[in-house]
Amino acid sequence: MSAALNLAAQQTPSRLNTSITDTIKTDSVKRDTAGMDSVSVKTATGLNSEIKYTAEDSIKFSIDGSIIYLYGKGRIYYEDLELDADYIRIEQKSKMLFASGKKDKYSVYRGRPIFKQGSDAPVTTDSLIFNFETKKGKAFGTATSADEGYIQARQFKKNEFNEGFLKDGIYSTCSLPEPYTHFGIHIDKGIITEKQVIAKSAYLEIEHIPIYFAYLPFGFFPKTNKRSSGFRFPTFGEDATRGFYMQGIGWYLGINDYWDADITGTLYSKGSYDISTVGRYKKNYKYNGSLTFNYASTKDPNGIEGTPSNRASKDFRVSWHHTQDQAARPGSNFGASVDFGTSAYNTNSRVGGTYNYGNLVQNTMSSSINYSTNLFDGLFNFSTSLSHRQDLTSKTVNLTLPQFNLGLTQQINPFDSKDRVGEQKWYQKISFNYSLAGENTFNGQESDLFSKGTLSKFQNSFRHAIPVNLTLNVLKVLQFNTGVNYNELWTFQTMRKTFDPTASGNVRTDTVQGFARNYNYSVSGGFSTKVYGKVNFKKGNLVALRHVMSPSVSFNYSPDFTNPRFGFYREIANLPEAGNKYGDSIRYIIGNPKYSIFQSGGGGTRQAAISFSLDNNIDAKKRTKSDTSASTENVSIIQGLNFRGNYNFAADSMKLSPISFSGRTAFFKQKIGLNFGGTFNPYQVVNVNGTGRPINRFTFENGKLARLTNLNLSTDFSFNSAALAKRNEELRKKQDDPNISPAQQQDIRSILMNPNYYVDFNVPWNFSASYSFNYSSDGIRSTITNTLNFNGDFSLTQKWKIQFNSGYDFRSKKISQSQFSINRDLHCWDMAVSWIPFGTYKSYNINIRVRASILQDLKLSRRSASINPYAD
Repeated sequence: MSAALNLAAQQTPSRLNTSITDTIKTDSVKRDTAGMDSVSVKTATGLNSEIKYTAEDSIKFSIDGSIIYLYGKGRIYYEDLELDADYIRIEQKSKMLFASGKKDKYSVYRGRPIFKQGSDAPVTTDSLIFNFETKKGKAFGTATSADEGYIQARQFKKNEFNEGFLKDGIYSTCSLPEPYTHFGIHIDKGIITEKQVIAKSAYLEIEHIPIYFAYLPFGFFPKTNKRSSGFRFPTFGEDATRGFYMQGIGWYLGINDYWDADITGTLYSKGSYDISTVGRYKKNYKYNGSLTFNYASTKDPNGIEGTPSNRASKDFRVSWHHTQDQAARPGSNFGASVDFGTSAYNTNSRVGGTYNYGNLVQNTMSSSINYSTNLFDGLFNFSTSLSHRQDLTSKTVNLTLPQFNLGLTQQINPFDSKDRVGEQKWYQKISFNYSLAGENTFNGQESDLFSKGTLSKFQNSFRHAIPVNLTLNVLKVLQFNTGVNYNELWTFQTMRKTFDPTASGNVRTDTVQGFARNYNYSVSGGFSTKVYGKVNFKKGNLVALRHVMSPSVSFNYSPDFTNPRFGFYREIANLPEAGNKYGDSIRYIIGNPKYSIFQSGGGGTRQAAISFSLDNNIDAKKRTKSDTSASTENVSIIQGLNFRGNYNFAADSMKLSPISFSGRTAFFKQKIGLNFGGTFNPYQVVNVNGTGRPINRFTFENGKLARLTNLNLSTDFSFNSAALAKRNEELRKKQDDPNISPAQQQDIRSILMNPNYYVDFNVPWNFSASYSFNYSSDGIRSTITNTLNFNGDFSLTQKWKIQFNSGYDFRSKKISQSQFSINRDLHCWDMAVSWIPFGTYKSYNINIRVRASILQDLKLSRRSASINPYAD
C-alpha cells in the first residue's frame, strides 16, 4: 500500500457491504495445529517463495492438497506480505488467496483481515483477494485515511505500481463508517497514487442527501509529502459596533519543512479592519517557536465623518515564544516569551475578533528574552535578558534593555588549601564571592516610548558586589554568621532637583549626563538555631504534636552615606527658607529636602540595627483508619508562621520597625490552602487632614496593643477529577516531544496555563476557585477589598459539557465579568455556544466546526455582540 495512506480498521457502512460467500468442500482433510507449517509454492505453482502459515483453531486441506483452509486467527507470511484473518483460503494452483472475517453466535462480524505489505501501514477490510504471482490485490469494504480525512470505498484494489483504485467511495472528515454528522464527497471512481488523487463524478452529500448542484465531472488533487500553501476561507458575521464582517480571510504559506505562516485579516463594513500574521518554526532536537503580529484599525461608530472623532485608533500586539531543546547546547540556554503592544488593542479589537475571555480581562503584559551560559570551564556564570512589563490600565511601561549578570558559580575560600588534611580551621572557612550586574531601564508612559528623545530617558548602571562571609558552629546548637558586604554603583546619569512652583509637586527634576559612582559597605553578624518541641497523646486519634521554632538575631552596621562628605546626597535647590509661613508650608508639602542624586539611591542613613525573626512550623501525627493499628500519617497544621522586625539604635525616632507576619495552612488533605500575612505598627498616630501620621510614642503607653495596619488573606482550591491531573501530566511529557509541531506545542502550553479555556470531554468535571481579602488602615481610615473568582466545567453526558467563568466583587457588590459555554462533541465535528450575559463584552457565539485541520475553515458561526464601552 502507498506509504502516504494510513489504512485504519473500520466497520463497513451497511450500504457498502459486499456479500461474501465461500464454499468449503466436505471432502477435506482436517488437521489441528499449534505450530508454524509451510508449503513450498515452487513445486505446486512454479513460484520461488515459501508460504508460512498457522491457525489457532484448525487447518484443513482439500483432497488433492492444493487448497489450504485456515480457521480462527489464521496467519500467513509470504515474502513481504503478512496477513491475519479468522478465515483464510490459499489456492496453490490458481495462485490466489482469499481472506475474510466470520460472524460469531451474536451475528457480529469479527476477525476481519489485517493485511500488511512491506513497510506499508496495515490495512483492515471486510474481505480481500490477492494474487501471489501478479502481486495484485482487491479489498472489499475498506477505509483509509488521507490528509486528515477518510476515504471509504465499497471496492479498493492495487496494482504492482503501488497505485490504488476505488469504486463507490466517500471522502469524509469522520473516521467512523457512518459519520455522526455526515458531511462528505461521494466519488464514483477514483485513482490514488503517491502524489495525486484523480476523481470521476464527485458530488457533495449531507446526511445522505446528494447535493447535485455541487457536482464535479472530474477532479484532480495533488498529494504532496510536504507543506502546501493555500487560501484561507473567511467567516461572515456581524458586530454590533463595527458592522458586518468578513473574518479570517487570508493565505497559508507552507514555506519549507521548518517554517510555515498564516497571513489573515478581517474587514468590517463600518471601516475597521484587523491584520494578523503568525509564523511558526521548528528544528528537531534544536529549537522551536512562533511569532505573531496583530494590527487593528478601529473606527468609533459614533464618530462624525470628516471630523477628528471619526479617526481610527491604531493598535498592535506582538508575541514571540522560543524554546531551545535542552540537549541542543549543554551549558547554555536561550528562551523567549514576548507579549507587548498598545494598551487598547485587546478592548478595541475585541482581541482580534475572538472575544477571548482570558485576554479580555487581562490587565498586564510582560515579556522576557533570556540567555545564559557558563564561562571559563564553569568558573563564571553569565546571563542576560531583555524584559518588559506593561500596565494596560495606567498605560505605563517598564523596560529593561538589557540586563546582565556575571558571577562566580561558587564561593572561594582564599585561606583554604586543596592539600588540606583534616577539618577546616576557622579562618579557612572565610569565603568571598563576586558578581557584576548591569542594566539599561526605561520607566514612563506608553505614549513616550516612541517619542523624540526616548533614548535619553533610559537609565543605565553597573553594580559590583563583593560579599565576604564566615560561618561557624558555636556550642553545637548555634550557628554564627558574620560578614562584610561591599557594593559599588557606576552610572552615566544623575539627578538635580530644584524648587519650582509651576512643576508637579513644586519640584523640577533635571537629568545630568556623565559618569558617576557611589558605594556602600556594611558589617553584619548573627546567631540562629532550631528549637524542637513535642507532645505525645495516649488516647484518641491524635498521636503527637511537633513544634519547630527557628529563631534568629543579627546585628547590622553601616555608616551615614547621606553625609555631604560622600557627595551622594544633596538638598533641593532654591527652596524657601524655613521660619516663615510660606517656607514652612512648602517644606511641609515637599518633605525631606535631602535627596540622592542617583536614581537607584546612594546608600542610606546610618544603620546600627538588631534584626530578629521567628519561624514556626507545627505538624501533627494521627492514626489512620486502617486494619493495622500502628498505621499513622503526618499532617501539616501551620507551615511557616513567621514574625520579623528590627530595632535601629541609630535612628533619631521610631527606632522599632513595624512587625510583619506571614504564614500558610491547608485543610481537607491539603486541597484548600490559606495564605495570610500582615503588619503591626507599635506607634500611635495623630490625625493630619484626615490621614493618620505615626508619632514617636508606643501604643502600649495608652494601654493598647500594636495597631494592625495591614492584613491579607488569600486562598485557592481546585477540586479536579483524577482525569484532569492525569491529562496535564501527559501534556507536560508530550510538550517535549520533538515530533510535534510548534503549533501543537503552543496549544499544549496554552492548555496548561489556562486549562479552563479548553474543552476535554475525557475530563468529567473540574472546579477551581480563589478568594482574596485585604485590609489596610493608617489608624484613621481603613479600606477593605475582597473578591471571589471561580471557574470550571462538568459533563452532562459523554458528549455534552458546560463551562463557566465568573466571580464577585464584595466591595462594589457586583458580579465580575462572566462567561458560560455549552459544548457538544459531534465526533468529527464540534459545536460550541458561548455567552457573556452582561458587561462591556456582552455577546453570544455559536460555532460548529469540523475537527480535521484540513477543513478547519468549513464552519457555521454566528456571533451577536452588544459591545458597550460604558457598560457597568
